[in-house]
Amino acid sequence: MVRSTFAGFSMAQLALSANQKALDVTGQNLSNINTEGYTRQRLDLVSISPQQAGSFSSPNDVKVGMGVLMTGVSQIRDPFLDTQYRNQLTKVGTADSINNILSDIGGIFDESDKSAIKEQLSDIVSQLDKLSQPGQSSDDTIVRSSFEVLINYIHQNAEDLATVKDKVIDRIEDSNLADIRDILENIKNLNESIKQSQILGDPALELQDQRNLLLDDLSTYLPIKVETEKVHKGGGIYVDKLKVTFTGSNNKNITLIDDDKVAEKIFVKLNKDQSDPNYGKYEMEIVDTDGNTYNNVESNLKEGILKGSLDMLNERGSFNGSTTNGIGFYEDTFNTFVNTLAIKMNELNGVTYVNGKATGNLDKALFTTANGGADGFTASNIKISEEWAKGTIHIKRTDTGTSTGNETILKMISLLSDEEVELINPDGTQSGTKKSLFDCYGSIQNTYAIDKKSYESLLQNHTTVAQQAATSRESVTGVNMDEEVMNMMKYQQSYNAASRLMTTLDTLLDKLINGTGVV
Repeated sequence: MVRSTFAGFSMAQLALSANQKALDVTGQNLSNINTEGYTRQRLDLVSISPQQAGSFSSPNDVKVGMGVLMTGVSQIRDPFLDTQYRNQLTKVGTADSINNILSDIGGIFDESDKSAIKEQLSDIVSQLDKLSQPGQSSDDTIVRSSFEVLINYIHQNAEDLATVKDKVIDRIEDSNLADIRDILENIKNLNESIKQSQILGDPALELQDQRNLLLDDLSTYLPIKVETEKVHKGGGIYVDKLKVTFTGSNNKNITLIDDDKVAEKIFVKLNKDQSDPNYGKYEMEIVDTDGNTYNNVESNLKEGILKGSLDMLNERGSFNGSTTNGIGFYEDTFNTFVNTLAIKMNELNGVTYVNGKATGNLDKALFTTANGGADGFTASNIKISEEWAKGTIHIKRTDTGTSTGNETILKMISLLSDEEVELINPDGTQSGTKKSLFDCYGSIQNTYAIDKKSYESLLQNHTTVAQQAATSRESVTGVNMDEEVMNMMKYQQSYNAASRLMTTLDTLLDKLINGTGVV
């Protein structure tokens, strides 16, 4: 079969168009080299197969392809690198969330540049020492005033801890969850726009870039799995269908986005059921795209900002068998310090205690709770007893009843200085730890310092790994200036060659038409 006269011109024309389009794609890449989230694009080309043999073709005919065909413009992405990067972002989110909350806690107990509880304890010891000196009157007003200052510091720390907790709760409800809902809704809207564009023949690559940025943001809050499949709409038209799933521990997977459907609810609530083992904890609930409700999702969070925030709200370290020293741990440790201080001082002044509960001589109490009790002290409810404040009772100087002894005052000095005592929790249970009160408070600062250093290191490590993952992904998806310039030169040369081919074919055809048979 004789090849079509103009087949060569068609081939050259297709080559010119393909190289022109390739130069356009290269220009698009170069112009977006600094655009956040932009994914490098490429022109997809396929070779056109030779024409099918006709009934008169010879087996000896040499079949030649018909040129090049442009099938579309696509992005250069690696789903594995996307998953790896997003997994690291989730870990960064956990460490960053905990580290930020610890910074707020540190501002409460860090006394390196301010006068507070440790210095005030020393001042009380000094005042008690003066009171014990021979010839001093029995007036303990100055000691009581020093204790009032100490209690003010204690109350302030308690209020500040409560403020930190409120701040975390507000951040979860007003920022984190609101961001998640906005991200999910925006992704759903982009899914619809991308599908509509693809139906009209536009690959919507820039919209996909926007969606990928949102998916990266979502992965900082909780671990996700992203799946995309091609769905045939008929007439050779395919559109992308996106599914995003929360991947929790214990194989708990919850669909957050399924094409044009989005999770109906994502919220956090306080468990107020006193019969529930999780009473007092903040629980996360999700209603998925099909209306299925999942409770206690927080227990299945592996990583992410929500994981870090909820752990700091719910976990209390050794007080509830957790490895995370959350806000509750610092509250409980501080309350144990306060409760032990008040009970031991009251006990030295004559109040009788059994298993941490006041049983007698309550009128001798130097400290009471806000409701007048002499046990169950916390940092927020401790106060100077009304009797001591009015001067109807005083610090007992001795157990013998004489006015010359100072045994009790000396015991109080020892208690506040270096005597190791069994620490008593506000519920009356023994903590199982024996320390001086000074060391008990100091242990809060030491634990904080260890936790802060640990999570700073962890955050730095996760950030480094995430940056490495980002670099690996960028090497595939990002625009490389040198590579694009080389492509530009290559397509220019190919364009020139295709132009030369068309000129050559024109010369041959002119010779064939005008020069054949001419002598």
